[in-house]
Amino acid sequence: MELVTTELLRSHCRADATDDLLLEVYGSTAEENAQAYLNRRVYPTAAALAEAALAGTAGDDPMVVTPAIRAAVLLIAGSLYRNREEGPDSRTLPVGAQALLQPNRVGLGV
Repeated sequence: MELVTTELLRSHCRADATDDLLLEVYGSTAEENAQAYLNRRVYPTAAALAEAALAGTAGDDPMVVTPAIRAAVLLIAGSLYRNREEGPDSRTLPVGAQALLQPNRVGLGV
């Protein structure tokens, strides 16, 4: 995970440290899903974005993470954590996460 810490995700989910491995999987998945929805790579710091740009791996329209994107990642990961037995609806992100991500979404076409 690059955009949120395990400690922050643990607090958000009200989990304990015994769930850290599971939270890391859900957090990484949430970050991937948020970036896929945004149609752009998101970096934890300006330095990380600059390094990726120099390496040619930043992709189109990269950006530095914002508090709204962090909150969306927490909502997605929290949904995965809470619904781990039955699985969330895989067709959509949580509505709150979509609302937080929408202003930064790019490449939507005509």
